[in-house]
Amino acid sequence: MTGFLILLLILLVVSAVVVFSGLFDRSQESGVPIRLKDKTLASLSQLSEWIRRIDFNELTERLRSLGWAGLARVRSLRSAERQEDFPSSSPIDMSILNCRVRTSEVKENGDSYDAFNVEICGSIQAPNDGCQTFITISILDATDGSPMHVQVRADQGASPDGLTMSAFSRRIELGRLPQQLTTLTEWTTVVQIRIDSLVFARKGKRNLQLEASISANSGQELSYTQCVFSYDNPASGYLDLQENAERTKVLAVALAFAVGAADDELCDGEIELIENWARDNILDNSDRVSDRDTRKLDKVLGKTVAFFRDGNKLDTYRICKEIVQLAPVAQRYDILDLCLYVVRADGFVSTEESALLKDLASWLDVDAEKFRLMMEKVLPIHMHKEKDVEAILGLTSDMSREKARHHLNREYSRWNARVTNADPDIQSQADQMLKLITEARGRYTAEHPALHEGDKVTIP
Repeated sequence: MTGFLILLLILLVVSAVVVFSGLFDRSQESGVPIRLKDKTLASLSQLSEWIRRIDFNELTERLRSLGWAGLARVRSLRSAERQEDFPSSSPIDMSILNCRVRTSEVKENGDSYDAFNVEICGSIQAPNDGCQTFITISILDATDGSPMHVQVRADQGASPDGLTMSAFSRRIELGRLPQQLTTLTEWTTVVQIRIDSLVFARKGKRNLQLEASISANSGQELSYTQCVFSYDNPASGYLDLQENAERTKVLAVALAFAVGAADDELCDGEIELIENWARDNILDNSDRVSDRDTRKLDKVLGKTVAFFRDGNKLDTYRICKEIVQLAPVAQRYDILDLCLYVVRADGFVSTEESALLKDLASWLDVDAEKFRLMMEKVLPIHMHKEKDVEAILGLTSDMSREKARHHLNREYSRWNARVTNADPDIQSQADQMLKLITEARGRYTAEHPALHEGDKVTIP
C-alpha cells in the first residue's frame, strides 16, 4: 500500500509540472513576472504571486484528466481483471453487507474464458461466534422493466433450440464466521461465474441485478445485498431463441407446402399431414390454447392451401437462408423430415419433388450423406417415379472414378447384407438397390470417353 501511495504522489507531481508548464505562456500574457533558473522558480514570492493568478478551474480539469486518468491506468495494471466501470469512490457503509461484480478473464487448463467475479465486503451479523454460513447468488435481467431470471445452460436436451435451461442460482459454502459480528474490510471474491454458461433474456446491452443472500446452516438469512451492473451480451437471448423457434416453425410449414406443391398436385393427404404438424407444433399444446387461437391458425392454413392451389410459388431459397440464420442444425433436420413425409403422403416421389428436396438439403446447410440416409428410410426406392441415381446412391458430380467405385462398393456391401432380412419390404428394397448399384457401376466407373473429362463422373 505504501508503494502505491508513493507512486500516486509521483504521478500527481508529474501531472502538476505538466500543468504548470502548460500555463506558463498564459501567465506571461497576464503580466505575472516569472523568472526561471535551472528549471526552478526564482523565489517563493514569485511562486506565491503566480499561484494567486492561476485559473484553478482549468488546473483542476487538467489534474483530473492527467492525474486521475493516470491513476486509473496504474490501477488497471495492478489487476488482471478487466473492469468496464470502476467502482464508485463514494464511501462504503461497512455496517451492512455490500456486493459488486467485476468482469475478468480466467485461464484454466490452457483455455481462457470470461467470468463474473462476485465480491462482497461489509458486515455479517450471525447468531453466535463460529456460525457456519452459505451464500446464495442469483442474477436477474432488469433491462426491459420487469426483471427476468438469467438462465443457465444445463445440458443438451430435446428442445427445439437444443438447450435445457433453468434459472441461475448458486449456493456456496462460506465457512465459519470467526465472530458473531464479522466485518470484511476488503472486497473479497466469493464466486466466479462463467459467462458462457449463462443465457440472458436478449442479445445486446443488458442491465443485470445480482442478489446475494448469506444464511446460516439452519437456513436463517443473516445478510442480504444486491447490486446493478451492465453487460453487452453478444449471443441471442432465450427470448430471442423462443421467437426464432416460433418463426422457424412458420417457415417450416411454408416449405412443406412448397414441397407438396412441387409437382403441381397438392393432394388432401399432404394438406392433412401439414395441418396436423402445424397444430401440434405452432400452437401451445396446453390448456391455455384458446378456440380463437385454433381458428386463427386454421384460417391461415386455409389461405396457404388456396395460395398454392392457385399455382403460386414461394422463394424457397430465401426461406431456407432465413431458417439457417434462425435455427440450429437439429431443427433444420426436423424440417427436412417433415418435408420427406409430405412427399410420402401421396405414395410416390415425383421428379420435381426429388429435385426440390435435394435443393432444400443443400440450402439448409445439412450433411448431404445424413440427409440421403433419411430419404432412403422415408422414401424407399420403389416410391420414385424416376430413379435419380445421384440422389438415391449419394453420387456427386465432383467424384473421381476411383472414389465413385469405392462408394458404390460400400453401398453394395450395405444392401447385400439386407437381402436375407426377415422383413419382406426390406428384402424388396435391398434387391432393387442392388440392381441400381449394378447399373450405376457400369455407367459411373467403366472406361468410357464421356467420363474422361477432368477424370470426373459425368451424370447422364
